[in-house]
Formats: sequence, structure tokens, C-alpha cells
Amino acid sequence: MANPILIGKGAKDSVILPKFCNRHGLIAGATGTGKTVTLQSLAESLAAIGVPVFMADVKGDLAGMSQIGGGNPKVEARAEQLKLAPLNYQSFPVTFWDTFGEKGIQVRATISEMGPLLISRMLDLNDTQEGVLNIAFKVADDQGLLLLDLKDLKAMLNWLGDNPQAVQTEYGNVTSATIGTIQRQLLVLEQQGGEQFFGESALDIADLIRQTPDGRGMINILAADKLMLSPKLYSTFLLWMLSELFEVMPEAGDLDQPKLVFFFDEAHLLFTDAPKALLEKIEQVVRLIRSKGVGIFFVTQHPLDIPDSVLSQLSNRVQHALRAFTPRDQKAVRTAAETFRKNPKFDTEEVITQLGIGEALVSVMDTDGTPTVVDRVFIKPPLSRLGAITPEERTRCINASTLVTKYSETIDRESAYEKLMNRAAQIEQEQAAQQDAEPERQAPARRTDSIFESVLKSTMRAAGSQFGRQIIRGVLGGLFGKRR
Repeated sequence: MANPILIGKGAKDSVILPKFCNRHGLIAGATGTGKTVTLQSLAESLAAIGVPVFMADVKGDLAGMSQIGGGNPKVEARAEQLKLAPLNYQSFPVTFWDTFGEKGIQVRATISEMGPLLISRMLDLNDTQEGVLNIAFKVADDQGLLLLDLKDLKAMLNWLGDNPQAVQTEYGNVTSATIGTIQRQLLVLEQQGGEQFFGESALDIADLIRQTPDGRGMINILAADKLMLSPKLYSTFLLWMLSELFEVMPEAGDLDQPKLVFFFDEAHLLFTDAPKALLEKIEQVVRLIRSKGVGIFFVTQHPLDIPDSVLSQLSNRVQHALRAFTPRDQKAVRTAAETFRKNPKFDTEEVITQLGIGEALVSVMDTDGTPTVVDRVFIKPPLSRLGAITPEERTRCINASTLVTKYSETIDRESAYEKLMNRAAQIEQEQAAQQDAEPERQAPARRTDSIFESVLKSTMRAAGSQFGRQIIRGVLGGLFGKRR
């Protein structure tokens, strides 16, 4: 069994048992109170015992984990205060990822993997528009048409818009106005970078769950400073990654330590304006994914940012200072205090507003599986560099990864767009040839199938043996059981 992980020191050492890291956690606090340092220190400790970590770097200051620490007077002072000096400064194994391919290895997902529910959230669709998007996915799934990139989805929507009668009886009504709205939203998504991160080679989740030859866990850092310019895109993309982990990882049971710990920074973006149906599915994923050996730590400013149904599942809490300037702030302080098991030595609600930088209230799972009494601690300083790195340091780290070659090339294999376009062209040629062979006739013979119906039937026959008649989707609408 792995040794306990030191979080910080107060009246006593505050430690977390690795076996309870899959019971999820919350790192909260106002801006500038030390959340990032807590995240970095905890990620280092997990990696040191062989647990891979994933985190999004929204400000660029987590990249320093790839470099050896030292030379920071505040870190040295904190180490002396906690009697941890001299610190064994070191770097940690880091793989940089980037949906834009600029500050890390290109990370992509396919449209089919993302699924209609998450695509609808990305596009901010209403119920009617989401219903039509579901029809597009359903038709594609039933006919074995893979939707890999944006042009595949556009082609599928174009066919629906041009031939609504072909699907009306079996799938439901489709209007050109609704199709047009979805297409306009797809254009916005494309301008935000969707053309780059939808396609293949798609991310293989197994590449996030790696160890180095010396047994340390890989720290996966998603460069998210540019992605954060589109908050809904950021939160939906990370939610997709969680859903992929949930779908593809096998049941693990009780482990001595998790297979992966996922830090979800700016977690409030995940829940803001999320429809009830999506919130219920997020709650389901959070509840069940721990049985796959995955721990999730939500990082945000206020506990109020997390719905009660999810907050109740977060057994490990690190609460940095909160400010009580507004009624909402005061409510957040009360909420945070009420989630802790009381310590008779201090007033939790009062202390939350008095905590200094790098100081926090901590409660984790005890050896018997119950929350510990809340303790006031100073967070253990990281061993790697605090802050950003130079472009040259990042480039060296990226090029050193064995995964660069795997994801460097964009693959555009035959999918929905090609199959629909090719077959439509073939049918048009056949019709033209028929008319040329019968010049005396003023109009072609009446056909029982529209071009769209012919395309779908022909494509289904061609694709059926390769893909199967129907694609199976998981809890958040992504492909279940994988597809490559």
C-alpha cells in the first residue's frame, strides 16, 4: 500500500490516503489564495507514487512542473516553517497537449466520439435544434456513416435539410430553418478552432494513463489559455475526456491507489447554464467513474459553483480563503464551513475569511472512510518550478515525447462526407447515362427513391459489413466500445 500523501502541516500533519483519492475532491478559494500551488503539490505527490495525472493549464503557470524547482525565497521560507528543508527539488515527467497543436501535442476528438449531447452544448442549441442534431446522428449511426470531422456533420445536415421527407416518418420533422441555425453555429465553432480539434488521429485515452520507466506517473497538461477564450468549448471538451474515461476504462474495484487523477480547473464553467439532463449525466459519471479507478478534483473559487448533487460526492476538501464582501460571498463562506466536520478548537466560518496565502482548511477521508475533523494547515510547497516556462523549454519537452509522431499527422479517411458525396455523384451519372440512352423521352422514369434515400441505402450496404448496422453510444452520447 502506498504511503500517505502529505498535503500540509498544521497542529498535525494533514495527509491523504492514496486509496481514497478516487473519492474525488474539491480545491476552492478566492483568486490568489494558493489553489494552483495546492494543485501542483498534490499532482507531484501523486506522480511520485506512480499515479498519472491530467490537468488543464488555463493560465500557463502549471508548465513549470516540467522543470526543476529552486531559487524561490517564498518556497524556501515555507519549507523552513514546515521543517521540510532542505527540499529535494526536481522536475516531473510532463506531456503537453493542445487542442490547437501550438503549445503541445495535437489532441483531437471525432464528431462521433463527442456525440450529439456534447456537440449541442458546444453549439448552445435549444431543445428543438438539439432534437434535429440527434436525428442527424441517429441516421448516420443507423447507416454506419462515421462523423469524424466538421465537414462530415455539415454534409449530414445538408442532406437532411434538402430531403426532410426521407426521414420524417421514421425519425421526425426536420425544417430548413433549424438546419440553417445549426449550420451557422457550426461556422462559429469552426472559427473558434473546431476545424483543428475535430478529426483524426483522435486521442487514445490510454495515452493519458502512462508511467515512466522509473515508475512515476505521467503528468498530462492541456494548454488551455487559448481554449479558455471559449469557456463552453473548454468545459465541454474536458467533459468529453471524462466521459471517454468512464466509457473505456474497465471496472477496477478497490485499489491501493487510483489509475488516474483528473483535475478540472475553472470547474464552474462545467455547470453554468447546463440543462438539467446534462447535469444528471454529469452527476452519474462522477458517481460511477470512481469504480473505474479515476479520481476527480474540481478546482474553483466557490463551493456554490458546484451543484449539491455533485458536491456531496467530493470527500476530500481543501478550502483556501474566501472573502465575504457580498451576500453571495457570505453564503459561500457558510456553505464551505457547513461541509466540514467541525473542529472544536476554532470557528470554521470565521477562519475561512482569515486564511493567508498558501494556508487552507483541509478535511479528507480517514482510515475508516469517514471525513476527518477539519484542520487549519499550511500547504506543502512544490518541488518543481512555480510558474511559466520558456518557449524553448516547452519545445524540448514536447519533442522528447514518444507520442509526437503518433498525433502529428491529420488523417482524413473515408467517412460520411466522402460516402454521401461519392454516391450522390454516381447516381447523378447513372441518371444522365439513362437519359442519353433514351433521348426520345422528355423526362426520366419516375423513381421510387429520392437521391437521398438511394445514397443511404447504397451506403448502408457498403458500410454494413465494416461497421455494423448501428453504432452504440454511451452515457454522454459518445461512441461506446470504441471504433477505430
